[in-house]
Amino acid sequence: MLRRTHMIAVLALASVVVTGCSSEPTTVEPVQLSGSEDFLRVVEDARRFVRQGDLASAGKAYDEAREIDPNNPGLWVEIARLRFLGGENLTAIEAADHALELQPNYGPALLLRAQMVRDANGMEEALPWFEAGNSADPGNQEMLGEYAATLGDLGFNRDMLDAVRDLAEFSPDNEQALYLQAVLAARGNNPAVAARLLERSRYLQNDVPAAKMLDAIINMQQGSYDTAANTLESLADEQPANMRVKELLAKAWWLGGRDDLIAEGFGETAKRPDASSYLVMLVGRAIERSGNREAAIPYIERANALGNGSSYVLTSEGGLPAPTSRLRGLVSAGNLSEARAVAASVVREFPQSGDAYSLAGDVALASGQPLAAIEAYQVSAKVRRSWPLTRKLTAAMLEAGESGTAKALLSRYIQGDPQNLDALMVLARLSAQEEDWLRVAVLLDTAIAHGAGSDPTALALRAQAARELGDEGDASQAEAMIADLVAEPFL
Repeated sequence: MLRRTHMIAVLALASVVVTGCSSEPTTVEPVQLSGSEDFLRVVEDARRFVRQGDLASAGKAYDEAREIDPNNPGLWVEIARLRFLGGENLTAIEAADHALELQPNYGPALLLRAQMVRDANGMEEALPWFEAGNSADPGNQEMLGEYAATLGDLGFNRDMLDAVRDLAEFSPDNEQALYLQAVLAARGNNPAVAARLLERSRYLQNDVPAAKMLDAIINMQQGSYDTAANTLESLADEQPANMRVKELLAKAWWLGGRDDLIAEGFGETAKRPDASSYLVMLVGRAIERSGNREAAIPYIERANALGNGSSYVLTSEGGLPAPTSRLRGLVSAGNLSEARAVAASVVREFPQSGDAYSLAGDVALASGQPLAAIEAYQVSAKVRRSWPLTRKLTAAMLEAGESGTAKALLSRYIQGDPQNLDALMVLARLSAQEEDWLRVAVLLDTAIAHGAGSDPTALALRAQAARELGDEGDASQAEAMIADLVAEPFL
C-alpha cells in the first residue's frame, strides 16, 4: 500500500548511515600479536613506519617479520591492511584470505574480510562474516560496533539496537556505541536524546565526518536549518566529492527558504553529468519556487532523465585526484586515443589497484567500448562496489544490450544499500520498460517511503503501475500526492 511520507529525517538519515557508521578496513585498531621478541620488535617498527606514512619501509619491515614467523595470521592481517592502504587492493584481499587459511576462526581476519565483503558485495553479504567473527571472538568491541553499524546501514534498526546493547554491555562508555545510539534516537525522531548521546560519544569533538552530518540532521529535526547548513557547508568543503553532503546541504537551505543559495551554490553542480537526480530536482524546484518556472524546467527534465540509468558521462570537475582529473580532462576534450593510452599505463603501473581499473572503465565507456568498460569495472568492483561504480557499470551493460544483467546487478546492489533512492528509481524505470509492474510498484513504494514522495515522476510512474495492476485506490492516492506538491514543500 502506498504511504505518504514527508519526514525531514528520511533522506537525511539514509545519507548519514552510508557515509560513516562503519570504519574503513585500514582504520581499525592494531592486531594483538604474539611471537618472539625479535618478531614483535620488527612488527612495531612496521607500525611506526605506517604511522609516519612511510609505506615502503613498512613493507620491508613486514617482509622481515614474515621471514621470522610466516604462519602468523595476525601478521597477514596487518600486511593486508598495509596493502589496502597502499592501493594494492587485490593483493590485500589475498593476504586476508591467507590469514583465514592459517586460522579459519581468527577474529581480526574475519573482521577485515567482513569489511572487504561489505565494500565489494554489499552490506547484506557481509553479515554472515560479522556473525562468524562474533562467534569466533565474542566480546570483541570493534567487531560488535562494525556489525551494529552494518545492520544500521541496512535499515535493520531492531537488530542494530540489540547489537549496540551487546556492545554497551561490554563497554558502557564505548564511543561508537554512544554514536550508534544517537543515530537510532534521531531515527526515532528524538533529537534531544540524539544530541546528548552524540555529545557523549565525543565523535563531534574528534571531527568525525559522520558525526557532523548527524549533528546537522539533529539540528534540522529541531528546526535549526541555518545551524545545520553551516555545519554542512564546512563538511562540504572538507569532502568536495561527497554528493550526499551536497544533497543534505541543499535540503537544509530548502527547508530554511534559501532558494537563492541553492541556485547559486548548486546550479552549476546540478549541470554536471555525475550530479544525483535528487540534487538536480531540488535545484529545479528551488528555481521554480523563486518564481522562474521557465528556468526551472531544464533542471526538472534533466532530473527525470538521470533516473533512467541509460547514460553516464564523465566530468573533470570537482577536486579529483590528478590521474582521474587528467583522464577525464582528455575525455572531455575528445582525446580518446590518448586517454586510452594513459588509462592502460595507469593499470600497468598499479595492477592491484581497484581505482586504476575504475579509471580504465571510465575511459572505455566514454570511448563507446561498453564490453571493455564492463570488464574493467568488474575488476574494480572486487574491491569496492560503490553506487557511482554500480551506476557506471549499469550504463555500460545497458549500452552493451545486457539489460537483464543490468537489472540483476541493480537488484543485488539494492539488497546491500536498500535506501539508495537513485538505485531504486533506475531499477523501477528499467522494470517499467519491460512492463514488470508489480516490481515497479514495490520498488517505488520503497523509494517513496525513503524520500521520493516529492518527486512527481516517481509518483506518476507509481500511479501508472497501480493502474496496470488494477489498483485504482493506489493510483488515485499517487495522483493526489502529485497534486499536493503544488502547495507542499519539495523534500
